[in-house]
Amino acid sequence: MTHVVTEACVRCRYTDCVEDCPVDCFHLGPTFVVIDPEICIDCGLCVAACPVGAIVHADLLPDGQKDYLRLNADFAKRWPRITRRQPELPDADQWRAITDKRRWLED
Repeated sequence: MTHVVTEACVRCRYTDCVEDCPVDCFHLGPTFVVIDPEICIDCGLCVAACPVGAIVHADLLPDGQKDYLRLNADFAKRWPRITRRQPELPDADQWRAITDKRRWLED
């Protein structure tokens, strides 16, 4: 199985998790990062590194966010892989506590 980046990451795009990934499975999008499920080894190291709790195991996805498994897989095919921490979005701290951010997910 794999871990999945969920809605909490949208418009924050913290990449602290990337530094802990032993297999470089993260990809960077305009407002979000994703995990490539074909590369993820399910180690879970990224979970604790995420400052907004956006990464969960695929088996534990909440009902309203199960489609993020597919979104991670789809976007990972199109977005560039990253292996180092990147700057968060300029207004990331303002978006940390906001929920229901799906409409701001950009491709």
